[in-house]
Amino acid sequence: MDTSRWSDFPHPDDDFRYPGGSLKKAWQDLHRGDCEPWPEDKELQEAWRCFHAGDFAGAVERADRVGIAGHAVANKASGIYADYLEDDDSVKIAIYNAGIERAEKAIKEMPDDPNAHYFHAFLLGRYSQSISVAKALAQGVGGRIKASLDRALELEPKHAEAWTALGLYHAEIIDKVGKLVGRMTYGASADAAHAAFDKALSLTPDAPIAHIEYGNGLYLLYGDKQLEESNEAYAKAVEITPIDAMQKLDIEYARASLE
Repeated sequence: MDTSRWSDFPHPDDDFRYPGGSLKKAWQDLHRGDCEPWPEDKELQEAWRCFHAGDFAGAVERADRVGIAGHAVANKASGIYADYLEDDDSVKIAIYNAGIERAEKAIKEMPDDPNAHYFHAFLLGRYSQSISVAKALAQGVGGRIKASLDRALELEPKHAEAWTALGLYHAEIIDKVGKLVGRMTYGASADAAHAAFDKALSLTPDAPIAHIEYGNGLYLLYGDKQLEESNEAYAKAVEITPIDAMQKLDIEYARASLE
């Protein structure tokens, strides 16, 4: 993947760098949401150190040098970069497609790795948001997302980011096709969305993204009827002190959305 033209992280902070042994000491807090195990490979440690500091291009480059074992950091870094820092829609879609392909290779080679399945779902979800609803439905993206999330959570029931994504999956299906078709065709329901968001928030109450996506889910499900509650979820995200670049980007997104 060509990362030479990727934009720089706009909020550099020494607190996000985690030099030396500080990365391992902070690992549990940094990865409470994705349950990624500590990597013994030094290059992967450096890739994650780049990710947390906001050097997303460096994270992907290092991870890809390692090979498929670096799929999680490569896919998380490229996905977050595309979400927040890439303005060109065609480049975003190319990044998502590259990540989906990387995740599918990881699933084939490491079928019991929860994050192989989670990042497959994550990137498919971002891809589906970048194309038309009709195209996404025709490609069967919804079913593929659900299958990957179910497998990730089967392998790691405490995967908070997967629970968040599952809540958003139910909410987006209902928003796109309605409650009846959503329930009958995709098994989607508002109750399932709430249960998934509640689980994510119980596992990671200090993760900005859990609050942001809960707010998004409320708006998808209920529209302006729960706009105040949706904004309250965003406000909770803004109140959190970020511990890495991803959280900082999440928080700044929530802050801008409230203005």
